[in-house]
Amino acid sequence: MANLTPEQKAREKIDRMLTAAGWAIQNMDTLNFAAGTGIAVREYQTEAGFADYILFINRQPVGVIEAKREGEGHHITVAEEQSGGYAKSR
Repeated sequence: MANLTPEQKAREKIDRMLTAAGWAIQNMDTLNFAAGTGIAVREYQTEAGFADYILFINRQPVGVIEAKREGEGHHITVAEEQSGGYAKSR
């Protein structure tokens, strides 16, 4: 674990939190919407690029999560704009 990048560490933490909240985490290449009601899809391709996570409930997209390393809170508007672009994409 010590050799992980800050972004990889953030993703591991996000995965743990999503799992604890009841989300089924899936990779895009093995996506299975039958795995549960709430599916968090990693590295989901949109017209705006790859989103770190797109959240689906009953196959409908309901949210976007962008993994950022700890300490990036002062750049929240950048993450907000990035997530907004994914949310408006297909």
